[in-house]
Amino acid sequence: MKLVFKIEYYTEFGQNLFVCGNLSELGAWDKTSAPAMRYVGDGKWELEIYLDGISNDLLEYKYFIRDDRNSIIIDEWGQNRKFQIQGKKFYSYFFDDSWFSNTDPQNPLFTAAFSGNLWRRKTIKYKNKSSHINHTFQLLAPRIDNDHAFCIIGNDKRLGNWNPDKAIIMNGSQYPLWKAEIFLESSHETTYYKYGIYNLKKKKFVGYEDGPDRSLNSRLSVIDNGLTVKTDINYKYPEGLWKGAGVAIPVFSLRTEKSFGVGEFMDLKVLVDWAIKAGMKLVQILPVNDTVANHTWKDSYPYAAISVFALHPVYLNLSAMGKLSDKKLMESFQKKGRKLNKLDTFDYVSVMDLKSKYFKLLYDQNKDTFQKDKKYKKFFKENKEWLIPYAAFSCLRDRYGTPDFTKWPAYSTYDEAEIQKLVKPTNRDFDDFAVHYFIQYHLHLQLSEVVEYARSKGVILKGDLPIGIYRDSVDAWVEPKLYHMNKQAGAPPDAYSITGQNWRFPTYNWDEMTKDNYAWWRRRLSQMAKYFDAYRIDHILGFFRIWEIPYESIEGLMGIFNPAIPMYKNEIESRGIHFNYERFCKPLIKDYMLEDLFGEDADKVKKVFLEENDDGNYRLKEEFNTQRKVEDHFLANALENKDQENILKNGLFTLIGNLLFFEEAGSNGNAFHPKISFHSTYSYMELDDHTKGVLNDIYTHYYYHRQENFWREQAMVKLPAINKASDMLICGEDLGMVPDCVPGVMHELGILRLYIQRMPKETDSEFGHPAHAPYLSVASPSCHDMSTVRGWWEEDHDRSQRFYNHIMRHDGEAPVACDTWISEEVLQQHLHSSAMWTIFPIQDLVSIDEKLMRENPEDERINDPSNPDNLWQYRFHLNLSDLVKEKEFNKKLRLMVQNAGRVTKF
Repeated sequence: MKLVFKIEYYTEFGQNLFVCGNLSELGAWDKTSAPAMRYVGDGKWELEIYLDGISNDLLEYKYFIRDDRNSIIIDEWGQNRKFQIQGKKFYSYFFDDSWFSNTDPQNPLFTAAFSGNLWRRKTIKYKNKSSHINHTFQLLAPRIDNDHAFCIIGNDKRLGNWNPDKAIIMNGSQYPLWKAEIFLESSHETTYYKYGIYNLKKKKFVGYEDGPDRSLNSRLSVIDNGLTVKTDINYKYPEGLWKGAGVAIPVFSLRTEKSFGVGEFMDLKVLVDWAIKAGMKLVQILPVNDTVANHTWKDSYPYAAISVFALHPVYLNLSAMGKLSDKKLMESFQKKGRKLNKLDTFDYVSVMDLKSKYFKLLYDQNKDTFQKDKKYKKFFKENKEWLIPYAAFSCLRDRYGTPDFTKWPAYSTYDEAEIQKLVKPTNRDFDDFAVHYFIQYHLHLQLSEVVEYARSKGVILKGDLPIGIYRDSVDAWVEPKLYHMNKQAGAPPDAYSITGQNWRFPTYNWDEMTKDNYAWWRRRLSQMAKYFDAYRIDHILGFFRIWEIPYESIEGLMGIFNPAIPMYKNEIESRGIHFNYERFCKPLIKDYMLEDLFGEDADKVKKVFLEENDDGNYRLKEEFNTQRKVEDHFLANALENKDQENILKNGLFTLIGNLLFFEEAGSNGNAFHPKISFHSTYSYMELDDHTKGVLNDIYTHYYYHRQENFWREQAMVKLPAINKASDMLICGEDLGMVPDCVPGVMHELGILRLYIQRMPKETDSEFGHPAHAPYLSVASPSCHDMSTVRGWWEEDHDRSQRFYNHIMRHDGEAPVACDTWISEEVLQQHLHSSAMWTIFPIQDLVSIDEKLMRENPEDERINDPSNPDNLWQYRFHLNLSDLVKEKEFNKKLRLMVQNAGRVTKF
């Protein structure tokens, strides 16, 4: 038996094509044994292999490129190619393939968001009309709805001789792969053909794809008693690339008449109903994992989950769980819920306190039947790997009064065997653990119901993947080796936070995660894929490098990028300066600095916190020489005057950070990292001009050039594994200090970028314009970490004036208030963007209607990243059921979306 592989690909010098597959003749998936293809000219490559005997195997294979210049291997995009060989029917197979490019802008359409949701096909049985065939045409194309199918038409009699009424409807049973099995008479040396779209309901040809005719050599199969398998990718739509619009709002911010003081999973159904009326194809939410750590307001922070698998109990609808048999008690809960629901904001502590009581009462009432439920038993079996440790952690947290497992008198070190004994059903305290199984099961039921509802309506649910894990979490307790517990993740300084951000999450131990091929990530994303068809990676830059802060530091300013290539002492000195370790790596503290920072308290600071050096300057006392020691001091010795305390604490933080370089751990004084923003330190200002110039060059080289290739390599190890862990559509939040390598990597992997107008990708611009957003991106006017469009406009009139003149292209004085027409114009800019998605915070959408907008835009902000004590309490001021009934507003919004080409069937 003969197999012939043909593909067209224009390589660069030194590149060669190979075929690798499941047959021994194709290397048995060993790329070092895969056969090389032969170049036959004009970009065409061929490979011919012979199999012993007759094969009836499922053939699987892929193409790849090996570059002899640098040994780099480039795999084609997508899943393995598959074809069922029928050795008794055909002696020869000719596979005429198209290269699947990793950078094809339509690749994301094959993800669950599209092929599994928007265009999810009903199961249809197709019958092959001909038992005698010599050609199989295959089209890999997801973008089509259930009322239509792809068809093929061409210059052969069996292809209808270009008569649309005789077009061959393709078999979509292997969607998104479409097939047409045909016997071509091959009166032509070359067969020309095109794909088209056929309306199944009207039984009518709709139209041809765009572009020139496709072609193939149709005589090979006839000559050699074989089958030609022609595979193409992507239908060429005359209307161009697909674009859609969506809405963003945290679940806790939703409001319906059935809410219990907080948005709940079941409220998402009403949001989906509204989204359909407004022309929105996607609903984006913030993380919904359990964050219950201390039973305080701090737990409202959605990015500090105690488990990356467990859902947050606050999102349960109590009535949907089941009602209490005590009617008076049930009415009492409902009454309190209605009262909480009338509040302008989300009262996290009160809602959680009330719901927790209900959970325990309902569990006690239903536990006997619940534990015998077959569906629950199935859920428990499928999730016990994370569910048992989670329930144990939650119970021990409450029993010992802290989520910090290192302080527990027992079980501080996770031992699976001991935990299994702890949660045995025969134990007297089993209910203390089982109540958490009960809660998680109902969360799963309710969210699953919402997910299926959204999919049935053609609306995508987009989740949020936090970059870090909470330090006092189940994940850190169970597998501490996966994290650097002595480090903290954060972000370098930016316009929104001049001291940077410290999220206080431990950083990932990627070396350890690599050992089992990122099993933890694969489990995490598989769990997420049960509920979402798309997700946003919070701070995707962390997969290139993370901003890592030592545990003894508090401010983000004290971090460095990890991994990063340090500057070596000899490198620095080769630039013409002496590297003075004491001067560059230790805090410089002088009298005038103390007076600047502390004023009349300078002498007190000297006496309590400092000691004098031999040179007349100062150093911090041992007990105050780190920011954490200072913070702990003020926690234990709080001042009544909080303003004075903040001045003292922040001033001491500044002194501790008054240095120029951090030493690379373990380098023995030979490798260093320039401190971020060292230009703003007293230490830098004290330098002579020559040294400043040298350090400026080192700083620019280190932060903007030295790391680029290294960081790309790091990302191309981690992100492909993350990409393959699920079939969800991935969107990456790539804001902040973005390395030059990031856009290329994201484009290559089909990960959508985030384009925020006020944080432009164009480095020389104050504002971005949505028209400049690449297709593979999400364009948004704002996000949860920012003020809304109205709030931003009214914060700074001079800035709004520049935006008004330069971006909106209006002359004259800008309005002081953000009128509805301004909001509408900003929305229109984004809708007409070239980005695949435009996603709007719901606050920005209602700002185009004076009757619907909130009175005070400051009340619309969800989070302020510069405030570590931010309360996540924002609730949408309108009842979603009422918003569904706003016919004029919904019609206007839908027309805006449609006129921008963002609402089509497919």
